[in-house]
Amino acid sequence: MSAVPSIALPRDLARTLAAAPHRLLFFIGATNVLLAMAWWAVWLIDARWQVFGLQRTPIPAGWLHAVIMQYHVLPSFMFGFLLTVFPRWMNLPELRRVHYVPVGIGMFGGQLLTLASLTGGLPLLKAGALLTMGGWLFGLTLLVRLTHRDRYRTWHAVSCTFALAFGALGLMMYTMFLNMPDARLMFAAIKIGSVAMLLPIYFTVCHRMLAFFAGAALPDYRAPRPLWTLAVFWILALFHVWLELRHGYAWLWVPDLPMAALTLWLLHTWWPRRSAMPALLHVLFIGFAWLPTSFGLFSLQSLWYAAGDVFILGRAPAHALFIGFFGSLLVAMVTRVTQGHSGRPLVLGRVAGFAFIAVQVVALLRILAELRTDALGWQAVAAVGWIVAFVPWVARSCWIYLTPRVQ
Repeated sequence: MSAVPSIALPRDLARTLAAAPHRLLFFIGATNVLLAMAWWAVWLIDARWQVFGLQRTPIPAGWLHAVIMQYHVLPSFMFGFLLTVFPRWMNLPELRRVHYVPVGIGMFGGQLLTLASLTGGLPLLKAGALLTMGGWLFGLTLLVRLTHRDRYRTWHAVSCTFALAFGALGLMMYTMFLNMPDARLMFAAIKIGSVAMLLPIYFTVCHRMLAFFAGAALPDYRAPRPLWTLAVFWILALFHVWLELRHGYAWLWVPDLPMAALTLWLLHTWWPRRSAMPALLHVLFIGFAWLPTSFGLFSLQSLWYAAGDVFILGRAPAHALFIGFFGSLLVAMVTRVTQGHSGRPLVLGRVAGFAFIAVQVVALLRILAELRTDALGWQAVAAVGWIVAFVPWVARSCWIYLTPRVQ
């Protein structure tokens, strides 16, 4: 007589989902990816073709899009990863549910309230900012405590914690903007969030993990991870932010050219040569290749602006960074961690492979949108392309997070 499959009860699903920090926060991040981009795609379509007759957002929609992606969507994944790996990097006990569930509540609840403000107005937007800030500070405090227990010996952990502190500063500026509208506060929040928070965390994780993943997949692989490059990267990133905040666009090439050269050299140093790479490793290196590409574009734009006072590429360099680098490595790194921590084979698979290839297309579309006459229409196409890329990947990933680890 065949066994009747059991039906998972809500409490069982919740227990499985909260079994590890990456499960809960990756689930929240994956859900947020679609919620955030669904709204943005609808807004772009309506702005271009006046299809839906949407009401005005509490703050300019472009600013709201930047805040949601920088302070809600991507940080959910980052907190999930860091709260999982910090104890492993430092040989400390793993965190318990009481530690990371409040982070998840703050990040997910904050974005839900932020999106609800599209119909509920500014009070919900303010509540969303406060809830996000609460989850952020709770998670940051946990990570600071871990680095303190480690006596600040793990430099990658120190770097990530420092970046998240910049994120808290940017989030605070955004919250202040909601209560006393000063465009300078929002401008600073966006620039700090992208280049002083997201970029250093992504780079730090790549600096630690790319060579590690390659060594695990390729027995003959050896590559250095010089810590001085991490220090130089921070100096260049903060120099870039300082120039942006002072509107010194004609001088951005000063930090950006060395940034492009440094990251290109690291890509060359880390790229495996003796063995064929498995697909799951290959996409990590392709994603990292967007970093020198984006700063090469930043440098070109800055030099052109210095010569002719014209932004020839618009926001193309920024979206080479946001979609090309952040988006590609989001798929590649989260897939690698999800497969490994769920007990599944370390393979890319068709779903993640489709998502990764589609993100490359979306990045190119968004870059080209800056060079086309109908820029808004191309942006809408790119936003829809993002949703097409992520729907299957999000569905599969969330199913994994809601099911027990494969034994």
